[in-house]
Amino acid sequence: MNKFSKKINFYSSIGMRASFGMIMLELVKKDKNLMVLTSDVSTSAGLDRFRNQHKENYLEIGISEQNMIGVAAGLSNDGFKVFTSTFSPFQTLRCLEQIKVNLGYMNIKICMVGLASGLVLGNLGYTHCSVEDVGALRSIPNIDILTPCDGLELEKCLTAFNKSNNSMYIRLTGSSPLKKIHNENYKFKIGEPNKIKDGKKIVLFSSGAIINEVLIASEILKKNKIFPTIINVHSLKPINKKNVLNFLKGHKYVVTIEEHNILGGLGSVIAEVISEAGKSYKLLRLGVKDTYSKSGSYDYLKKLHGIDSVSIANKVKSILK
Repeated sequence: MNKFSKKINFYSSIGMRASFGMIMLELVKKDKNLMVLTSDVSTSAGLDRFRNQHKENYLEIGISEQNMIGVAAGLSNDGFKVFTSTFSPFQTLRCLEQIKVNLGYMNIKICMVGLASGLVLGNLGYTHCSVEDVGALRSIPNIDILTPCDGLELEKCLTAFNKSNNSMYIRLTGSSPLKKIHNENYKFKIGEPNKIKDGKKIVLFSSGAIINEVLIASEILKKNKIFPTIINVHSLKPINKKNVLNFLKGHKYVVTIEEHNILGGLGSVIAEVISEAGKSYKLLRLGVKDTYSKSGSYDYLKKLHGIDSVSIANKVKSILK
């Protein structure tokens, strides 16, 4: 196993948040103009080592997320490459007006990293679950929205920020450890969904850590001689519509699976692509059905909302009847 493979395995073993901190330690070596801002989450974001080793590249703003976006925009305007991070609902909804004005309207470029998005903080209730972030940000121009599914893809997303002309929101989902999906030969490009598994008749579109449940579901379906095509939509905005339609060729059914409200997220993205192209497929959107449920553990909430592996497999079987 080479050094890069070991690094990928390590990122997967420690989960998204800790991986974020380790990756930033690598990126600052290449760019001393990099700045990281957080809202009292250096430990939660895996950034304690970064904070201690690169004091000149780190600013602790405190629990004032709206101010964090303003400070980040000012630093970016002065030529710094700026990354901000806090828990997803506070990184997005709490400072949505500042994101709209500074990043969308003024088009000042920063990278926002939303920690623990989706349902993973379900024991803390829906103040800390984040199932609205993609829907809120999709409507603001000049912001790319990325959802990595493993540690390698997170590294690709953070590195891709250099090549983007827009601000970026990176949505971190899942718990630790996180299963490795990609290998070191994986080619990543903003806007380009990639095929994880070839199949026939039905296409499963998913993004983020929930892809692990989708892959387990595909093994369950194999026993019923159902072989779905699985597509990783790591980039929710922008998205190459032509490629999405190419993945659908030869298939009749479409299922989207996401840790987000089925309104405004991946399900809406794929539905818009299909309808705008004038195509006709039977579409099923799996996710949070526009409701706030009881709080509970990550596994409990995935099952409650029908996005655990068994529920996904059963829903796929039902759509094929």
